[in-house]
Amino acid sequence: MSELTHLNKKGEAIMVDVSHKDKTVREAIAEGIVKMRVETLKKIIEHNIPKGDVLSVARVAGIIAVKKTSQLIPLCHPLAIDAIKIDFEPHEESGILKVKCYVKTTEKTGVEMEALTGVSITCLTIYDMCKAIEKDIEIGPIRLLKKTGGKSGTYVKEGV
Repeated sequence: MSELTHLNKKGEAIMVDVSHKDKTVREAIAEGIVKMRVETLKKIIEHNIPKGDVLSVARVAGIIAVKKTSQLIPLCHPLAIDAIKIDFEPHEESGILKVKCYVKTTEKTGVEMEALTGVSITCLTIYDMCKAIEKDIEIGPIRLLKKTGGKSGTYVKEGV
């Protein structure tokens, strides 16, 4: 078993020293599922939610979240983000809205946490924008679909 990198010899949490690593292109894609009534999703698509344009507001919230990940997750390094893309895939017949967050950087450490944070906040913003008309909205699963770059190479979730 390899040594745990986020703990010092006393077992205390530390931020990993990445100063010796080279900057490389790193990308990550995370996905979140938002489940709601068919009528609610239809109102989102038709821009008929009282709080406004749900998907535009959620997209901006997700972008902000990606850029603030190191302020939210204690052991994440602050990264210069090269690209962020948030896409929505509505499935009107089932009331499911798939959210994907793509993040790219040229840095010494990966952007998996940034993609996961971005998709999480995007999904939470959708809930916030719609909770007045539906409280039973469900969020999840939230998962990493793909990551590239770095020492560990490429990861692609099975079945995706």
